[in-house]
Amino acid sequence: MSNIQDGASAQSVTYASAGVDVEAGDRAVELMKSAVKATHSTNVVGGVGGFAGLYDVSELTKYRKPYLATSTDGVGTKVAIAQSLDIHDTIGWDLVGMVVDDIVVVGAKPLFMTDYIATGMVVPERIADIVRGIAAACDAAETSLVGGETAEHPGLLAPDEYDVAGAATGIIEADELLGPDRVQSGDVIIGMASSGIHSNGYSLVRRVINVAGWQLDRQVSELGRTLGEELLEPTRVYAADVLDLARAFPVNGEDGQTGHGVRGFSHVTGGGLAANLARVLPAGLQATVDRSTWELPAIFQLVGQLGNVPQADLERTLNLGVGMVAIVDPSVADAAVEHLNKRGVSSWIMGHVGPVDPSAKDAGLDWVQGAKGVNGGGVLMTGKYAH
Repeated sequence: MSNIQDGASAQSVTYASAGVDVEAGDRAVELMKSAVKATHSTNVVGGVGGFAGLYDVSELTKYRKPYLATSTDGVGTKVAIAQSLDIHDTIGWDLVGMVVDDIVVVGAKPLFMTDYIATGMVVPERIADIVRGIAAACDAAETSLVGGETAEHPGLLAPDEYDVAGAATGIIEADELLGPDRVQSGDVIIGMASSGIHSNGYSLVRRVINVAGWQLDRQVSELGRTLGEELLEPTRVYAADVLDLARAFPVNGEDGQTGHGVRGFSHVTGGGLAANLARVLPAGLQATVDRSTWELPAIFQLVGQLGNVPQADLERTLNLGVGMVAIVDPSVADAAVEHLNKRGVSSWIMGHVGPVDPSAKDAGLDWVQGAKGVNGGGVLMTGKYAH
């Protein structure tokens, strides 16, 4: 029979000696509390620190047939850039953008969001910086940050390592849902400028930089700042702008049927422009996108040239200057572009929707159909990027 005493430690083992500092976690909550509370609408019930975030959904009784929309995501290896530069107050914008801008694609309004941070060691100031960024982005997206979790994982993550994830829930009237069923031949495609690389493709970008031997503090004249500053540029959060556009140009006519407005949106994330646009097109239709309607921002040109990355690989990995796409009725296309530009979202007409051209499938890598499990329409990329 084994004797527990035989393996007993001469030293007293505590949670703190195992690498988990509960008091540091409490200090982090105190530092972030005011930023989180500032995102709360009157629908949020209770304060920060509860076991569950509570949200009053009494307003749902006013809906004819409400659908809930939900999304979850992370930031990926962009966190490695933040950790290298020891700058942590922008990564939260990336997290919120990746989550809420997936929800607004269907026209849903994000109601609330939660976050999760795993770290090797809780440094209160660092955790508070991350959450302040999340809160600021939630405020911009008009979304309440109702809760979150910070987990300390010593031995699994290094003391200065962390990862972030989040989830959000939104709401949309069933008969106002946007998507492939709305899209028609003749519709116009509007591109909305990205703020930079956003939060996808950093494994490629970091590999290119490492192979080239460049450092993050390198001043790059083409960028007008250091490489690190450019790579840490936060993701543009389109949620409020997209929903405002949908309200200004509603999809439903007076009879409740499809009207002359916004048909749908596509959030350009992993997979690039063509693959994500293909996800919101119905079978039998194709989007033809003209590359000459916009110029590649300097950071994308730099990555391509520095790493000798094939154009097709760049297009499948990075947003290349387009972070969100709107598909609209042609009668409102010019007005929609003007509306977005007035809100500070640089936008332009980049293509159109039509029947699938059988010869398009012979375009090789310029033709994309079927992405992320969605076998809908196709996207044909034409022309060369403007200079």
